[in-house]
Amino acid sequence: MKIAILGAGAMGSLFGSYLSQKNEVWLIEIDQNKVDFLNREGVKIREADGDAIFHPMVVSSAKGLGEMDLVIIFVKAMFSESALAANRELIGENTYVMTLQNGAGHEQTILKFTDPRHVIIGTTKHNSSILETGYINHGGGGESYIGLLEGENAALGEVAETFTECGFVTEVSDNVRKLIWNKLFINVSASVMTGVLQSSLDFLRESDHAWVLVERLAREAVAVANAGGMDFDADEVVHDVRLLVENSHNGYTSIYADLRNGMKTEVDTISGSVVCEAKRLKIAAPAHEFVVELVHAMEDKNKKERKGGN
Repeated sequence: MKIAILGAGAMGSLFGSYLSQKNEVWLIEIDQNKVDFLNREGVKIREADGDAIFHPMVVSSAKGLGEMDLVIIFVKAMFSESALAANRELIGENTYVMTLQNGAGHEQTILKFTDPRHVIIGTTKHNSSILETGYINHGGGGESYIGLLEGENAALGEVAETFTECGFVTEVSDNVRKLIWNKLFINVSASVMTGVLQSSLDFLRESDHAWVLVERLAREAVAVANAGGMDFDADEVVHDVRLLVENSHNGYTSIYADLRNGMKTEVDTISGSVVCEAKRLKIAAPAHEFVVELVHAMEDKNKKERKGGN
């Protein structure tokens, strides 16, 4: 397959590297220095059994690449529209556009560039973080699930097979929205708390106080999801979050890294998506409202410190 990946961050580099083993893959990255480095040195990925180096093609522009079979968005949610607009020529009438981004609601942006029968929404249990330029830590794996926004999911068989052959076990699901929420529970509880606490996932199991907060966020998100017509079991969700935390080995999340590095986070499409759904349903989600404001306050503090304020 011809595959373009928008964004050469932690997840884009991870998926681009492994998919490049059996496909024509281009990573599209706006930072020319990073483009030059990755083309020269490759992408090094740290796995539990050692490092591996991959050499996907990395470019700063889609010019001349032609239409793709698949475009995967791995930029931060607030940059999705500008990234798609800048690389519009990659999307033809037969091109699928996929989001595996954290959070929910990304399909609304993609629909500005293609029809719903070519929009793939999905979720993955794989996570990664940047150790340094060109060096990615593959923190954990698991299944990935994808589905079409509209149309027959059977059309995605080739995509799922390609992903699986390259190391990302992928299934096509008719209930992918529920699976996205299932992943969202992890992001709006454990992940966001690593950002607020500036800690690894391991700390959440080491601190009883931290775990109380994680569980409160998870249960509140389940209540919102179920009010919207889903049927999650809160105890099972909390158990799954706990299992992920316990199986994490010095794992760090993207929201942790963003706040550490003084960057804007994706909290509005992660915890904020729970707040938006709660408002739509006219129910309360006070813990998530608090977390969204707290993360934005931390962003403001970082911005002030970069400007030299006290």
